[in-house]
Amino acid sequence: MSKAHPFKRNLLQADMRAARAQTLQLFADVDDTTFCQQIHPDFSPVGWHLGHIAFTEALWILEHCAGQPMLAPDYRRLFTADGLSKVERQNLPPKGWILNYLETVRSRVLDYLNIAPLTEQARLWYWLLQHESQHNETISFLLHLHQGQSNVQEELELADPDHDRIKIPASYFVMGSDRLEAQDNERPPREVWVETFTIDRYPVTCAQYQAFIDAGGYQKSDYWSAAGWTWRSQQHITQPLYWQRPEHRKHHPVYGVSHYEAAAYAQWAGKRLPTEVEWEKAACWKPGCPKTIPYPWGKQRPAPQHCNYSHHIGYTTPVNAYPQGQSPSGCWDMLGNVWEWTASDFRGYDGFAAYPYRGYSAAYFDGQHRVMRGGSWATRQWGLRGSFRNWYHPWVREIFVGFRCAL
Repeated sequence: MSKAHPFKRNLLQADMRAARAQTLQLFADVDDTTFCQQIHPDFSPVGWHLGHIAFTEALWILEHCAGQPMLAPDYRRLFTADGLSKVERQNLPPKGWILNYLETVRSRVLDYLNIAPLTEQARLWYWLLQHESQHNETISFLLHLHQGQSNVQEELELADPDHDRIKIPASYFVMGSDRLEAQDNERPPREVWVETFTIDRYPVTCAQYQAFIDAGGYQKSDYWSAAGWTWRSQQHITQPLYWQRPEHRKHHPVYGVSHYEAAAYAQWAGKRLPTEVEWEKAACWKPGCPKTIPYPWGKQRPAPQHCNYSHHIGYTTPVNAYPQGQSPSGCWDMLGNVWEWTASDFRGYDGFAAYPYRGYSAAYFDGQHRVMRGGSWATRQWGLRGSFRNWYHPWVREIFVGFRCAL
């Protein structure tokens, strides 16, 4: 066994085993019909994601790195990201075959990890770990759509959140990351000037959003962009996708909203959505610290006392449930619970270099995708950090996404 980076090798192996156990747990109650069903027309069947996770590991580690022959070549077109259409992906091999394929690939991958030159390959391994984590979240919201929203228990006995705003003074700020796990779209970090702004201490809650609904927010075009109003009218949208009246969840963040809905609420409230640089500064800027901290609470990896993530709770929590997770600026709930829309288009930073292939990020630098930040209650720890960027079209609301406002 190679002596290089023994701690990293052992930690990586432990992370990969933990991630796989969490992936398989999502399928504990998934029957064969649901496994193959296309739950939503814009997304692949949940079972396809398992095959794709295995195929991607086999492609990058076993074929590209280890030089081993292709496994299951007859299914390459099915499980590659740019092969069949999403509706065609319902024609899956049996669930048992896919689970066996997943295990066969993983066994060979872990064998190779014992001798892999991590000095050259570590970034790729952590990219694959996050790749599986991201597909976990897609599986999670598809099953959430299919099974219906979990019954939310009554809120914890917490004081009402003080919905004030935090003033962030003008300064330079190091945005992005060059840490090992940073994706290509987070790189390279660079110093940017950010003018003074204010941002809400918490994400918008269900009680606050109820006031927007009650004020006729979905019936008044003045609050909406032209594209947003057309979308709302054509789709007959009158409330968030996962909406329940907030009698027992008034302090939970609203989620299942499109970018259009978030921007309309902000306009109604006399505010706006923050840019992604404002969001990241509010989350991870520490006055007097030359480098940005990776998490609002500091350098420690996410833990259950910091935020609501990785299905630890199984649904949203009140926005003021995690005092240990607040940022140096005083913002709460910036990682986990719900993703947050920003006002920014998804584009590459100056000096962007695609990794490990162009299609991962650069294909979406089209001016049509909006950036989300923060993670949700289903986001795994490997994709939870202040610099992480997620992106979707502005009309998508199946994901666990909410927002907070700025001025």
